[in-house]
Amino acid sequence: MDIQLKRGLLDVCVLAAIKNKDSYGYQIIKDMKPFVEISESTLYPILRRLEASALLTVRSAEHNGRLRKYYRITEKGLARIAEFQEEWKQILAIYDFVAKEEDNG
Repeated sequence: MDIQLKRGLLDVCVLAAIKNKDSYGYQIIKDMKPFVEISESTLYPILRRLEASALLTVRSAEHNGRLRKYYRITEKGLARIAEFQEEWKQILAIYDFVAKEEDNG
């Protein structure tokens, strides 16, 4: 898969993982696991990039005597998910065209 396409898909997947509730790194990985395999070394740069783009915010809170970072989606992040859903409709239409051509080939 094209690295830029995969990067964009993973960004949206991470946003979707925190869409309904604040979450932290390990929980995000667990929530995504049934759908997308992602490692910590992949997740944390994505989280930093999403924060820098104002698609999510970060807060620290103590948990069992340690600080844990919690991530919250922003309005801009929610808008990015909506944009992705519209873009995906176009991608599916292109896929349908390509698959149709193969069937007729």
